[in-house]
Formats: sequence, structure tokens, C-alpha cells
Amino acid sequence: MSLSSENQEQEVIVPIAVAPVNRNNKTILETTFPDCPLWQPHSVDPAVAERMAYDGCNGGYGCCYAAFYSIIGQMAEKHGAPYKDFPFHVMKAGRSGVGGWKSTCGALLGAAFAYGLFYEKKEHNELVRELFYWHDTTALPIYRPKTNCKLDVDLPTSISDSVLCITSKTCWAYSSGFPIKSKESSERCARLTADVARKAIEILNAKIDGTFVPTADKNAGMKYEISASSVKDDPASVILVKQPEFRPVKAS
Repeated sequence: MSLSSENQEQEVIVPIAVAPVNRNNKTILETTFPDCPLWQPHSVDPAVAERMAYDGCNGGYGCCYAAFYSIIGQMAEKHGAPYKDFPFHVMKAGRSGVGGWKSTCGALLGAAFAYGLFYEKKEHNELVRELFYWHDTTALPIYRPKTNCKLDVDLPTSISDSVLCITSKTCWAYSSGFPIKSKESSERCARLTADVARKAIEILNAKIDGTFVPTADKNAGMKYEISASSVKDDPASVILVKQPEFRPVKAS
């Protein structure tokens, strides 16, 4: 609002967002974003998180919600606000690789979002890299509930070599012989979510107490070229391979 020279109220339309303006090859954002102070992290119990994550995943909340709540939910239950005021239900969106799309593993997303409440880009990337690298190179699942196990059977393990939900599921299905859409596969995801929650908290607790030492290669990242022949007949058989060296081709 503003007042005219005749003291009459006039409507002033304030743009919420506008396109960036490029001045002297430097992009200047004309939208002001609110300052969001980071929350303070607290150490939580990884053993408790395992059970919470497993139950949450099997309870219909999804892997992303379960992993996130096993971290931030523990802080909420012990420390109250602001942790208890977080709209936890939004984390359901990350289930099964975001809305069932089977992209990035929901359990990993939940843990990465939890880290994001406390750390800025450089430190956040370091924690995520450590967790994701562990996930990609570790035979999972490890966790098996001692009581109230939804499917109380021994499950084979596999190394996914990828953070993608579909690739992880496919590798495990190929290794185990169980279909992706099976009760064994669902149980595997719940146990893997528990594994991710435990590891995420071990990393977080070490960061808090000053003992965190990164072990993942700083250049580690997802291998992202897709072999076209692998998806010709079955989209679920996606194989990720190393990106070849780029060689420019001279025009003839």
C-alpha cells in the first residue's frame, strides 16, 4: 500500500518473483529470500532409529518419512520445539524414490533432508557424500528386528552401486531371485531404511562431537550414463555404467 499526494490509498502491486537480470555478465536476483537460521543438531540413538525407521516404513509412512523421523523425531521427542513443529507429513512425498517414481532412494533423501536442517552446502555435501558412498558400496540389508519382524526370514544382501531406488531394487532382485514386487522385496526396503537411519545418525553424531572423519572419495558421485541396450526390453533392467571420456569430433 501507499498514499497519494491527496492522501488517498492506492493499491501497489509488489512482484513476488521476477526473472534474474544480467548486468555485466553477473546475474543479480531481484527477489529477496527470507533468512532461514539453521537449527541446532543433537545426538540421537542409532539403535532407537533403526527400530523407528523399520516400523515407519512398514507402517505406511514410507522410507523417506521413516528415515527422517528416526532422526528429527527423536530430537522432537526429547527436546520439543522447534523440532516437534516440523511438518513431518511432507516427508511422505519421498517414498519409493519420490512419489513412487523410483528415482533417488527415499531413505537416503530423508537422511539428507535431516542434515540440511543443520548444515550449509559444504558441510552438508560432505555428510551426504559419506552416507551415499556407504550405501552404494555396502552389502545391504544388515538390520533384522529381534522382535515383531513383519517377515521373519533371512534375506540375501546386495551391493547397489547406485542411489537410485529402481537400480537398487533391481540389483537386489537379480541377486536374491525375488521379484521387485514381492513381500520379500518390501521387507528388504524396510530393513535397508533402518540401516540408512543408523548410518546417518552415526555420521551425524560424529559430526556433532567433532570426531567425524570423511572416508568417501571427494570425487565420488553417481555413475550416470545409461546403457540403451539394457532398457530396450525391460525398463526395470537399467544398468548404470561409467561415463566414457568425452572426445570432441571435428566437423568434416
